[in-house]
Amino acid sequence: MIISASYKTDIPTFYGEWFMNRLRAGYCKMVNPWNRKQISRVSLDLRDVDGIIFWTKNIAPFIPHLEEVHGRGYRFVVQHTINAYPRALEFSV
Repeated sequence: MIISASYKTDIPTFYGEWFMNRLRAGYCKMVNPWNRKQISRVSLDLRDVDGIIFWTKNIAPFIPHLEEVHGRGYRFVVQHTINAYPRALEFSV
């Protein structure tokens, strides 16, 4: 299984510590955005994860965590997006 972390919420920028806590715990829970009552448990066990893709526009806050991710044996790539949108359109980046 490939873990997408996360195209919608930019986990590396805003939720890096949460992600690392979930990785250490070995699972996370995911809410279905179309049915908020449907909650799935997703294994983050190394035996179940083929790789992780970190989607971000600002990897800096997550860089200290990458060594631990690697040290735990997870394969990963970082999709770092660079664009020329004005601050008015992306004020939180």
